[in-house]
Amino acid sequence: MVLSMPASRNALLVLAWMLGSLTSFAGVALSVRGLQGALTVFEMLAIRNLGGLVILAGMMLLRPGPEQVIRPARAKIHGLRNVAHFVGQALWVYGVTVLPLATVFAIEFTTPCWVALFAVLFLKERMTAGRALSILLGFVGVIIILRPGLESFRPEAVAVVLAAVFFGIQITTTKFLTGSNSTWTIMFWMNLMQLPMNMAANAAMGHSPLIVGKLSLAIWLPALGIAVTGFLAHYCLTNAFRHGDATLVIPIDFLRVPLIALIGWLFYAETPELAVLIGAAVVIGGVCVNLIAEARATKAKPTPA
Repeated sequence: MVLSMPASRNALLVLAWMLGSLTSFAGVALSVRGLQGALTVFEMLAIRNLGGLVILAGMMLLRPGPEQVIRPARAKIHGLRNVAHFVGQALWVYGVTVLPLATVFAIEFTTPCWVALFAVLFLKERMTAGRALSILLGFVGVIIILRPGLESFRPEAVAVVLAAVFFGIQITTTKFLTGSNSTWTIMFWMNLMQLPMNMAANAAMGHSPLIVGKLSLAIWLPALGIAVTGFLAHYCLTNAFRHGDATLVIPIDFLRVPLIALIGWLFYAETPELAVLIGAAVVIGGVCVNLIAEARATKAKPTPA
């Protein structure tokens, strides 16, 4: 007999993990702002990779388990995933350094729209009316936020749009890998592969590979912050999905936009523009439409005897 966890306990666990995820994503953004000017984008991400590897090694030593498989299944897909994530992360961090935080997070929420599109194109999933409407509203929301052709247009925001596209590829390939790889394995290879990518990109820009020499006492706190919160953000989000469906997790994740807007206002005197808030609402509305449609389709499926 299989004992299921009570729904109320599931909801509390999802809420607890999502609070950790929300706090961690905000911590990453604050850490990037704290390191801005002292480190390059690729140096920040290299520190994040190093921190992730140290934490994963600690987890293996403290609590070894069968899921901690070093050899990855479908190595080529791991490579594709990590190249996409590497590019997306670099564009996202750049966006955090040049744009208001609320704008970056609002545009990033188009990622589920790209995931829906890529799942149809590459995973051969069906294009439903809910997915089509979600993608359409995602594009409309981005246009509202970017306002191309108007005086208020920020060309730097296009980098964040591209980041969301690459995050869509990363999530689609992650979905493919979870059938044959544990979360630990995926995260281990993510950090192991992306560390030399970031170091090589940094060297290509003419910077020294000796990052440690730049870690003065003045920036040790944000450096530690990006190493720890960069790992915890995805670890908490993954565990939230383990304890609840997307229809429960994603709406809580949407709180990232008002939370980061509040942080931007408190720490950096950033006042979110009305167009950004309206665009974010359109994007989130599109994602919610798809979530509701997917939930109804799942309930409508006959239960196997």
